[in-house]
Amino acid sequence: MAALLESAWRYLITNFSDFQLACVGSFIIHESVFFLSGLPFIFLEKAGWLSKYKIQAKTNSSAAQGKCISRLLLYHFGVNLPVMIVSYPVFKLMGMRSTLPLPSWKVVFGQIIFYFIVEDFVFYWGHRILHTKWLYQNVHSVHHEYATPFGLTSEYAHPAEILFLGFATIVGPALTGPHLMTLWLWMVLRVLETVEAHCGYHFPWSPSNFIPLYGGAYFHDYHHRLLFTKSGNYSSTFTYMDWIFGTDKGFRNLEAIKKAES
Repeated sequence: MAALLESAWRYLITNFSDFQLACVGSFIIHESVFFLSGLPFIFLEKAGWLSKYKIQAKTNSSAAQGKCISRLLLYHFGVNLPVMIVSYPVFKLMGMRSTLPLPSWKVVFGQIIFYFIVEDFVFYWGHRILHTKWLYQNVHSVHHEYATPFGLTSEYAHPAEILFLGFATIVGPALTGPHLMTLWLWMVLRVLETVEAHCGYHFPWSPSNFIPLYGGAYFHDYHHRLLFTKSGNYSSTFTYMDWIFGTDKGFRNLEAIKKAES
């Protein structure tokens, strides 16, 4: 497996420049993973399949779904891609490399864990700030246009928010200067996590059923249902920040009431 991966990586660095891989390659991987993981939830919602696992009974219209996709394409090509290009020299300065040898899996695993910890901390405070009155009304309310989220709404946001909360994702890698392969793996995991958190479905196989402190769709859907500035459940991947600062009390109280009534 390691030899096969190294051979594939050698092909990439032989045929493409470092800039092409870091910018265009990263963009292609992001778009592929994002839309391939997010689009199925649109079809599930429209077809009514697996509806018993849908968190909210309400569905989105075709027009609302189409608006989301068109805006996403505009933001991805108009904001995300330029940011990737502009930030390339910064990542190179911080030590990012794409050369062989590839990092060991111990190094990759350690860095990914570090990225999750840093991202959870920075995202929590950034997201909580976005729920202050002025920022919510003028910036974050765009993301909350969808009270019933579906996978692709995870990245539907005001351009300023894309830049603001995007910092939470890149600050960890910027601090460690990772190998490009590690950066790609981190990006894939973050995309899959945020799409799942917004998918609108809680399945028996959802990660939150198996991973302690993992938020997931059920936890984050509560956040979208409450359309005011202090809804709580601000966490990104793991929920310990909400637990520490008590911003998940509304959610936990509601769950306690449901449990008592069942």
